[in-house]
Amino acid sequence: MSDCLEIGIIGNFESDRPSHKATNEALNHGADYLGINLVLRWLPTESLEKDTDKSIGKFDGLWCSPGVYKSMKGALNAIQFAREKDYPFMGTCAGFQYAVIEYARHKLGLNDAQHAEYDPDASNLMITALSCSLVGETRKIMINKNSRVYKFYNKTEVEERFSCNFGLNPHYRKLIDESGFKVVGTDEKDEARILELSQNKFFIATLFQPQLSSLPAEPHKLILAYLTCAKEFHNKRRTRT
Repeated sequence: MSDCLEIGIIGNFESDRPSHKATNEALNHGADYLGINLVLRWLPTESLEKDTDKSIGKFDGLWCSPGVYKSMKGALNAIQFAREKDYPFMGTCAGFQYAVIEYARHKLGLNDAQHAEYDPDASNLMITALSCSLVGETRKIMINKNSRVYKFYNKTEVEERFSCNFGLNPHYRKLIDESGFKVVGTDEKDEARILELSQNKFFIATLFQPQLSSLPAEPHKLILAYLTCAKEFHNKRRTRT
């Protein structure tokens, strides 16, 4: 096994999408800050529709990108793999939205769970339009002190940058939270902005994009925590082989 940390980014890369460029840059300068040799590979969602275990099992962590996915099935397959196999996982913006849909379908048994942007007439709309667009907005987030996320921030209130129009349908919040996918970060209106699966080594979804505010001299705390976990996972696998 290589000494390099390999991260698979679930998504269809678009060179003109600022959030995709920011994702690459934030992960790379986070790795530089930690002294980690990092290899990033974008994974087109269509390529994840079959043989998901073979195509992504080699990675040390999976990151679900912002943006539009060409294949919902492929994206959900990869997220399900990360959740069930306990691979370090981070989903931001659309990654948050699809992590919710995957959990609803494959953990809660809501096979018709959907995203309102793509199927507004679905019976179980887990992701619906926000009351106000958050594209280009910076908002306060309140962090649950009993969460793992709090340990990374060491703060109960932070500010984060958003670029989205859709979020968790409030009608399903209690179901999601009580089943184990905990709402650990909320905005000033008490709407869900961060989710975590505490039983996994690292499975966190944020509606905001931490990569947009991460800087080479001050990498985002969630990104550093994610890369540190992925490195530990890599080292354990290396020891076993």
